[in-house]
Amino acid sequence: MNSLSRHFAPLIEELSQAMRDVIESGHYVLGPQVAGFEKVFAQYCGASYCIGVANGTDALELALKGVGVESGDYVIVCANAAMYGTSAVIACNATPVFVDVDIHTATLCSNALKERLDSNYPQIAAIIVTHLYGRLADMDRITELAKQYGVKIIEDCAQAHGACDSQNRKAGSFGDASSFSFYPTKNLGAIGDGGAVLSSDESVAERLRALRQYGWSKKYRNDLAGGRNSRLDEIQAVFLSHLLPHLDQWNDRRRVIANRYSANIHHPDIQLPGIAGKEYVAHLYVINSSRRDELQKHLTACAVATDIHYPIPDYRQALFAGKYADIALPNTERLCANSLSLPCFPELADNEVQRVIDACNQF
Repeated sequence: MNSLSRHFAPLIEELSQAMRDVIESGHYVLGPQVAGFEKVFAQYCGASYCIGVANGTDALELALKGVGVESGDYVIVCANAAMYGTSAVIACNATPVFVDVDIHTATLCSNALKERLDSNYPQIAAIIVTHLYGRLADMDRITELAKQYGVKIIEDCAQAHGACDSQNRKAGSFGDASSFSFYPTKNLGAIGDGGAVLSSDESVAERLRALRQYGWSKKYRNDLAGGRNSRLDEIQAVFLSHLLPHLDQWNDRRRVIANRYSANIHHPDIQLPGIAGKEYVAHLYVINSSRRDELQKHLTACAVATDIHYPIPDYRQALFAGKYADIALPNTERLCANSLSLPCFPELADNEVQRVIDACNQF
């Protein structure tokens, strides 16, 4: 057993026992463990209702449908987040409306949002606000604009479990609905796929409960179009219930690593995020460099793993076949061209963090 396995041995045994308990219970889908997790996760995020679903992609699509987005509607999305929001819009047979991001936060730019809402563009039904890389977007201003223009807000919180503002309001509590992914690499990850939609609107929650199970109002009675089979299973739910109490501690460790990078990497060709507080849970630590490809090769030679999140603006993806060739969002395109992710996860040891810092400074 390696040192990491030894460190997690008590948690592994706890999860193993929880899995055995579920197997012996005979409840495997939408049972007491799902209900229990839905309750504690809604409370943790500051929302009234949580509806467990199969994965984060379903969560985004169902969140849109839950607030009433229909075929032919227009939905504002950012274009620097790997098509997740855009794909959900397309799945609703709605039209994505691409708006630029803030160059410093990589999240939806409130000024660009206002400009779009002020324009003569067709009526916008909803806005997907992605808390990208684990950084809370400018929700005060975005919420104000959405209320002014009568537009629904969907928060994409797939990378932002536990992020909160100065008033301790957490990601997932601001919008008309919010979506979460529990993919294993997330800040709160299951051991497999899982997702959830949160809302404090009872009618939205009721609609979502139907949509996740075929659109049923009761068994075998289908009253609601757009439903699907998307249910969080009992084993993933019990795992998540056991892992949730560790989330804040894990987020703290991620933030320590991120802030150590920001304080100690010094290179004229590397732009860094600023020192952050609890508005950032460091799901990803993303730097920017106009020499990204050279830097990535250098770090690989130093045995430092990197990735690019994300290299292609949504409106430049091949599936659109040039449909959006006239769109140019300068901040989005600059970030897609220059972004590079450094290792950032709670298990990263201090000496490994220092090795990443040294490798960047030696570039």
